[in-house]
Amino acid sequence: MSELKFPEHFIESLKDQPGFDELKFTEVHKKNNPPTSVRINPNKKTGFANTQPIPWCKEGYYLTERPSFTFDPAFHAGCYYVQEASSMFLDTIFRQIKRDYDAPVKVLDLCAAPGGKSTLLASAINNNDLLVANEIIKTRVPILTDNLTRWGNANVVVTNNDPKDFGRLPGFFDVMVVDAPCSGSGMFRKDTAAMDEWSENNVSLCHQRQERILADVYTTLKEDGHLIYSTCSYSAEENEQILDWLCETYNIESVRVAIDPSWGIVETQSERHKAWGYRFYPDKVQGEGLFAACLIKREPALNASTYKSKFQKLNPKEIEPLKKYLLDSDSLHYFKVGDDWLAIPEVHRDSMIALQQALYIKKSGVRIGRMAGKDLLPDHELAMSLLINEDQFNSVALDKEQAIAYLRRDNINNLNTAKPGWSLMTFENHILGWAKLLPNRVNNYYPKELRILSTEARIKSQEPRQ
Repeated sequence: MSELKFPEHFIESLKDQPGFDELKFTEVHKKNNPPTSVRINPNKKTGFANTQPIPWCKEGYYLTERPSFTFDPAFHAGCYYVQEASSMFLDTIFRQIKRDYDAPVKVLDLCAAPGGKSTLLASAINNNDLLVANEIIKTRVPILTDNLTRWGNANVVVTNNDPKDFGRLPGFFDVMVVDAPCSGSGMFRKDTAAMDEWSENNVSLCHQRQERILADVYTTLKEDGHLIYSTCSYSAEENEQILDWLCETYNIESVRVAIDPSWGIVETQSERHKAWGYRFYPDKVQGEGLFAACLIKREPALNASTYKSKFQKLNPKEIEPLKKYLLDSDSLHYFKVGDDWLAIPEVHRDSMIALQQALYIKKSGVRIGRMAGKDLLPDHELAMSLLINEDQFNSVALDKEQAIAYLRRDNINNLNTAKPGWSLMTFENHILGWAKLLPNRVNNYYPKELRILSTEARIKSQEPRQ
């Protein structure tokens, strides 16, 4: 950045904020050298050279340089997620509060796209827990769905609903994550265009929107359930003042999160109710601006509605041919959408009934594919899923050049087609997707909407804040 010019009144608005150091804050923005960080999928391990661990996230790492993620097959296989380091603080909060729950939990990520928080939560929950990842804006749902498909978990549902729609599910969720739309000042270093949109009036509008969103979804949280609230803003109006509003409006208590002083996170308290909050400044941490807080609901939830199953009654003989393709197949609930078979852990069957009748669902569990006689026509979700029984399929190991060709949906040269039929295309033992090998050609079934289009070595599928 040749010349740094913050929006009018921006610096003045921060001078009384805890931990704010104008000189160091300004200098770090002038240098404009944000770190590159990734979070590893614990179920699809991969490695990077010369990494440094992110202290507040179990699987998070800083990279010494930014590689070409677009042209890394391991990224497309779901081995890692490119995520801003500060936003990984959710891992510390969630793992601490998870200890309070003996039974399986249901988690809502309300504003989930593009999927950074959702994939983090998917890694942190247990197999018997359920994650509902919701995105309010319809055009952002596909990238959320794609990222969760790559991650591979079966205990995940993606929805596209307005916050007020969750009022149909009173007391349904144990944990609710609201990464609220905000004025975006925490991303000024990575996204200088955000400076043009910042104003004191916009901060006030965001404050009102944040209150409205929280009021709309509050009833869906159980008694003694946890609310994790975060923004990428430095403004007290969008952070500590929201905590005070929550404490005044509802019977809700602040939760203090254990942090290490060496991390550089600034612990704050709201003015009136002394609710705990956690501020990230780029001059104090290796990351961008963030505010996060955790609260616990101390009032009874409304009585939950009862729902009747809309699942088709299926003949067990129809299901039996599917089971050989899946691991732990007897623990799954099978259902159909059109001609496609899907599966979700049986423990979540009743939750799925409620979600189906209350919300608009875009993805649920794992789409297995469709049967053509006795043969399975497999779906891409099955290839990416942790449920897949790889022993039931041929597998073809691709080198880097072949893998990129496959991900572009180009012809794959020098491929051994000795075993015809459906085959898993792999790179360094990680599955990329399907191809059908025929005697004289290879039919590439990598989804058209996911194929690599870029000729430049940069990632386009994810956003500055994740």
